[in-house]
Amino acid sequence: MSDPRLTDLARQLPGLKLSTDPGDLEHHGRDWTRRWPPAPLAIAYPGDIAEVQGIVRWANAHGVALVPSGGRTGLSGGAVAAHGELVVSLDRMNKVLAFDPVDRTLTVQPGIALEAVHNAAREHGLVYPVDFAARGSCQLGGNIATNAGGIRVIRYGNTRQWVAGLKVVTGTGELLDLNKGLVKNASGYDLRHLFIGSEGTLGIVVEATLWLTSPPPASQVMLLAVPAMDALMKVFAEARHRLHLEAFEFFTDRALHHVLAHGAQAPFAEAHPFYVVTEFDACDEAAEAAALGFFEQCMEEGWVVDGVISSSEAQAAALWRLREGITESLAKYKPYKNDVSVRISRVPAFMADMQALLAEGYPDVDVVWFGHIGDGNLHINVLKPAEVDYATFVAQCEHVTTLLVDTLERHEGSISAEHGIGLVKKPWLGSVRSDAEIALMRGIKGVLDPMGLMNPGKLL
Repeated sequence: MSDPRLTDLARQLPGLKLSTDPGDLEHHGRDWTRRWPPAPLAIAYPGDIAEVQGIVRWANAHGVALVPSGGRTGLSGGAVAAHGELVVSLDRMNKVLAFDPVDRTLTVQPGIALEAVHNAAREHGLVYPVDFAARGSCQLGGNIATNAGGIRVIRYGNTRQWVAGLKVVTGTGELLDLNKGLVKNASGYDLRHLFIGSEGTLGIVVEATLWLTSPPPASQVMLLAVPAMDALMKVFAEARHRLHLEAFEFFTDRALHHVLAHGAQAPFAEAHPFYVVTEFDACDEAAEAAALGFFEQCMEEGWVVDGVISSSEAQAAALWRLREGITESLAKYKPYKNDVSVRISRVPAFMADMQALLAEGYPDVDVVWFGHIGDGNLHINVLKPAEVDYATFVAQCEHVTTLLVDTLERHEGSISAEHGIGLVKKPWLGSVRSDAEIALMRGIKGVLDPMGLMNPGKLL
């Protein structure tokens, strides 16, 4: 390697896999945002914790910034390497290390795919309940770094609730072993939670111990056609009252249009403005009767005009595809994305304000929105018109986002629900965090990463 810094890294860690192949640099230098041209120095593929520590110490000696890299399925520019950083890919650290049947914990390396975690838990008759559409490609380290949520937050919460312990290499190369799987540990600050959601700006997750739980009861999936936006939360309230919910999601007619164009099957003969997909316990006749009663009540009230309930696993998967296939169906348009949240009680008023804002801000643009309405999280995807150049498009979207942030502030919401701040949302961090909070965050980073080499420019 021609760069003397990389020559020194190879000398210090002779077993470390390094690549400067142009294809690897492009692949590992960007995430799903595709907004910043990738330009990393090289890609390092550590195989164990000692190599991660060696990389961080080398980076401190040479003043080289580091970008931790998982599956790079992020949507906020958090895994972008555009300024000569060394990308630290965790692809090789992808193993299950241990299972404890008494504690019901699974210890894994950070490069393991979420789907592999699900499969490993299932082998022991248990489940790791955090789930989302990118399960096959996203990696657990990235899930932890963004405190990922997904489609089952309504029952199980975010990633944070399922991390029993973490091993982390800080910005100085020190290894921290945090909480060690304890259920109770009243011994001061729980630094484990400081690293969850820190977007790789404080250190690199090198091992995680996860709590597992019992499989949920048998469930069914119901897809509902909803005629008006103001009926969505009425349907949710009725579902939460009558059913034991595992998930409650919604999407618009435009979202369904793109998923159908991507190969899914139309669920109804006619199109409708909004759709709800919900999964709920159906373990006995009483639960099934409650589901029927819920549907009939919604029809009588006029909140729902059509519906279908799954009668097999295959049909349930087909109904879920209509929701989970949205992001993939939009990828070719390089959409500008907003990922926002408000308290559940504020959803109806916020959605009304948001719909008016989007109609005014994007009068001739295809805007696709959907989300985890049961936990107050909405995803907005703005599709670039073919005749508009990308820079002009992003500038227009950022102007509308500034107005959206004003709306969120009125409703005490957040510009980032589950995708992190990264590069994309950094201008609006102050809408969610006070000056005092941001100053403390900078101070914490200064302690754990005094040279500012851990994923610099992201979040702060």
